[in-house]
Amino acid sequence: MMPGRVMVLLVCLGAVLSAVGIYGPFVDFAGAGASVPLLGFGHVLFDGVKEAVKEHGFLGLFMGGLKASAVGISAAVIFGYLASVIFKPKMPK
Repeated sequence: MMPGRVMVLLVCLGAVLSAVGIYGPFVDFAGAGASVPLLGFGHVLFDGVKEAVKEHGFLGLFMGGLKASAVGISAAVIFGYLASVIFKPKMPK
């Protein structure tokens, strides 16, 4: 399997495990060890969508995941940019 497909599979598996009710207690037990990997990203997306649907109805399907994961995605972009400024990456030849 290609790496992109594996990543999508892990995010979807995290969302499904969260929907079934398995991943939430695991995150409570393991903390950052369970919330940082790709399975944790799927869990965050599902929880955000679930809360937004309760609050906004059908429209929450589209805005919940983005609202819940915005901080993590923003941090990844900002720290990736800072790392590229500090370490001056070179393109492979």
